[in-house]
Amino acid sequence: MRKKAIFLLFISICMIVVAGCSSSGSKDDNSIIVGIDDKFAPMGFRDEQNEIVGFDIDYARAAAEKMGKEVTFQPIDWSSKESELNSGRIDMIWNGYTITDERKEKVLFTKPYLENSQVAITLADSPITKLDELDGKNVGLQALSSAADALAASPLKDKVNASEFKDNVLALTDLKTKRLDAVIIDEVVARYYMSKEEGTFKLLDESLAPEQYGIGIKKGNEELLDQLQKALDELNTDGTAAEISTKWLGEDKVLK
Repeated sequence: MRKKAIFLLFISICMIVVAGCSSSGSKDDNSIIVGIDDKFAPMGFRDEQNEIVGFDIDYARAAAEKMGKEVTFQPIDWSSKESELNSGRIDMIWNGYTITDERKEKVLFTKPYLENSQVAITLADSPITKLDELDGKNVGLQALSSAADALAASPLKDKVNASEFKDNVLALTDLKTKRLDAVIIDEVVARYYMSKEEGTFKLLDESLAPEQYGIGIKKGNEELLDQLQKALDELNTDGTAAEISTKWLGEDKVLK
């Protein structure tokens, strides 16, 4: 009897553990977790109250409402974004995420929703005005970003002293202290900081690479991709996307 009681107790404990693991591992189908870089203004960043705000934040909230889902924003290490997605810790990469052929091998993409380009930004009083004048200069960029890809594909690749940073804010800080001569950065981000710190920065004449932003979904999850794309199309049709763009970018720049 004693052995039987111990055996039954063991079975009960195992059932409780399994049930607990199943519960903690399950995910509410009515919620989505969006992975962001929370220092990527004006797309997604923290305001003075430490609240996460930005173009992509408002855009994601509006899309989630159309989808009938609750959205949570999860700041991630941008250099590990695809790993975060494929592990299931996030459902979407949505924060100025550039569509590239290499990334298409790793994730599913929505249709492009915004045009962008990689540019070089310097201090306003810098004598540098053209990309070829960066030869031999100290240039900063965000690690494992589209800026890094653009530099690697440009003639400047072996001509500049490149330094990688965890985020654009750190790179721009080094630019302002003149430890860097220029920063390669998304144009939409550069123009945001130029508007916030008037007279501090300037753009060089040429851009390194044109690009488009999209939202990344885990491969194999075509159902979620279709739901999201339908929501984005509806936001375009009813004018919500244009309102969000005008709020953050000063005009309607969302691709139709």
